[in-house]
Amino acid sequence: MSNNEELIDFVSAVSGEAYLKVEESLGEGYVRLRVSEAERRQAEHDIRSFEDVVVELLRNARDAHAQRIFIATTRDGVRRILTMIDDGIGVPESLRDTIFEPRVTSKLDTMVVDRWGVHGRGMALFSVRSNVSSCCIASSGSHLGTSITVCADTEVLPERKDQSTWPVTERDEAGILRVHRGPRNILRRVVEFTCEHPELEIYLGSPAEVAATMYVAARDSLDTSELVFCDCPERLPVWQRVATACDASELARIANQSALSISERTAHRILSGELVALDTVLAQAQVKDEPVATPEPDIYRDRRGLKIHHADLARFKHELAQAFDDLAERYYLHLRGEPKVTVVRDGIRVRFDVDKDE
Repeated sequence: MSNNEELIDFVSAVSGEAYLKVEESLGEGYVRLRVSEAERRQAEHDIRSFEDVVVELLRNARDAHAQRIFIATTRDGVRRILTMIDDGIGVPESLRDTIFEPRVTSKLDTMVVDRWGVHGRGMALFSVRSNVSSCCIASSGSHLGTSITVCADTEVLPERKDQSTWPVTERDEAGILRVHRGPRNILRRVVEFTCEHPELEIYLGSPAEVAATMYVAARDSLDTSELVFCDCPERLPVWQRVATACDASELARIANQSALSISERTAHRILSGELVALDTVLAQAQVKDEPVATPEPDIYRDRRGLKIHHADLARFKHELAQAFDDLAERYYLHLRGEPKVTVVRDGIRVRFDVDKDE
């Protein structure tokens, strides 16, 4: 018996098993709970459907102190694919696979009991991965948020047949929004969670809609210097990275790195403003007996995107490169490739990738 095991037995004999919660410290605030502590935290809520997976991932994002949660989901035959991106504390590179092992948690002293049971016993992600075809961290980092993607065979882990109907909500006597009726599908679970946590911004849609929403929201939150001079998007929070794309191919590449599978054609539609940002789930929820507001159409708005002929763009890039030469000589810079020019609905963005002389 090792000295460490002898010490554990001694503390157990003197203080009792309840005082020994941790079997192993994994670093970065993560621990592996002892079996007795994990059993004490045993949740009443088991994963019996894909909707349960959604709830567990939402609770995980909430407990990681996320304020924004983006949910992209699609169905391909019998496969349900879901990607959830949040702006929480993130997962260190060294622990991306370890967090799916049983009893591993970052919530040593913050076990949460909510309407779905106990959360914080280090079993949620283990249970999710055990019940689906695949589950992994697509992108993350300490204090950079997380993108987690799940694929499930709905013949093995079933889901509700009606996945398109939104639930109807109503306000209780205290004015708090509650779900009134509707199929117990993914939409309902997300709306229920949003009603419990109205302080969170939660968005739900297709991968293309979520990518467009993150693009618009991130460009509103980042200043110009962060967008123009960001040569390493991986330094930014996961949800903001798409905003650094200077063209459609780069936007598609960054989105796919976060498990948002979009084509370059879809990326063009995002950059042109053809795909608009989603409203939050709370804003979309239909409230019983409250009229649905329909905005007046703006017949004077010009919805045509800005279009520039490829020959004019090529000439413009050449002139930009020539104009850059004076600045490059003064500051010992070298232009890496040609300037990148992005044409959007209401503007033209230019980006110079440079190398500096040592």
